[in-house]
Amino acid sequence: MEKKKLLYVGNKLKLKGHTATAIDVLAPKFVEEGFEVVSVSDKQIKAQRMLDMLHTVWKHRKTTSLVLIDTYSTLNFYYAYTIAKLCRRLNIAYIPILHGGNLPTRLQNSPKKSKALFEGASINVAPSFYLMEAFKKQGFTNLLHIPNTLEIGNYPFLLRKNLRPKLLWVRSFAEIYNPLLALDVLALLRKNGYDASLTMVGHAKDGSFDACKTRAEAQNLPVTFTGMLTKEAWIALAIQHDIFINTTNFDNTPVSVMEAMALGLPVVSTNVGGLPYLIENETDGLLVVPEDAVSFTAAIERLLSSPQESEAMALAARKKVEQFDWEVVKHQWISLLSQ
Repeated sequence: MEKKKLLYVGNKLKLKGHTATAIDVLAPKFVEEGFEVVSVSDKQIKAQRMLDMLHTVWKHRKTTSLVLIDTYSTLNFYYAYTIAKLCRRLNIAYIPILHGGNLPTRLQNSPKKSKALFEGASINVAPSFYLMEAFKKQGFTNLLHIPNTLEIGNYPFLLRKNLRPKLLWVRSFAEIYNPLLALDVLALLRKNGYDASLTMVGHAKDGSFDACKTRAEAQNLPVTFTGMLTKEAWIALAIQHDIFINTTNFDNTPVSVMEAMALGLPVVSTNVGGLPYLIENETDGLLVVPEDAVSFTAAIERLLSSPQESEAMALAARKKVEQFDWEVVKHQWISLLSQ
């Protein structure tokens, strides 16, 4: 069977110093599997990116079999809505790939646009059961679960026998990810007598980065801000750390958490969005209520004082994320894209 010609629309900004997104991961994988793929856009200015996306759909309208659209909950929702509208006018099939942890709120706040975008799709691919359930509650039925993917061989597993309070946080500095909570937790650990430290990996998206730096300096907290790192660099950095913390207020199934689980870092995360669908509390990680530094700190202290439990969670977490290896997940994509 001849493979379809795909057009993949998303924020293709990895080479511009931004965090890799789904388009950066999946588009090359589809090419490796024999699909012809055009991917767009790498324009940094948002208006130019939108125009580039629209122009590319128009340019390839006669040769494209299917358009894949990375779909988020904030401004990028309007990219997806506009591209999908053009696809419908051109009679080109399209598939939104659902990423935004706050998409359930978007469904409620933009019901007409959401209905047009998602009901008009051939199918909507949800990387998490969290989003699957949220969309079903709003009456959508054209849904398919395909999880986010890793190349598990790129993540060497290290079983940490005696945990130290060396904390690692990997995310963009944005208010929805609540990076200031990480500093609150560090301060509490040190107040409780632990020689704790924190490394924060990521680039600034709003004023959260400056707020974190200001607080760390004002409270004389041992925080290292690395800025944006390549995947390889932060994986290497992870060896020097023992606990991964995820402080977000909204989320889907963050790849950074999956990567930490693959690397053997015990994870403590807020219990929001898709996290309870990824982490089974007290089995392969610990979940705590959001915006609660005391509960978060207590969970970390539990890991530090219970080495056998921590090891068991790390082993279970690694086993779970092995299910997300590309060699496993790719068959679902190939089946979908070959229909």
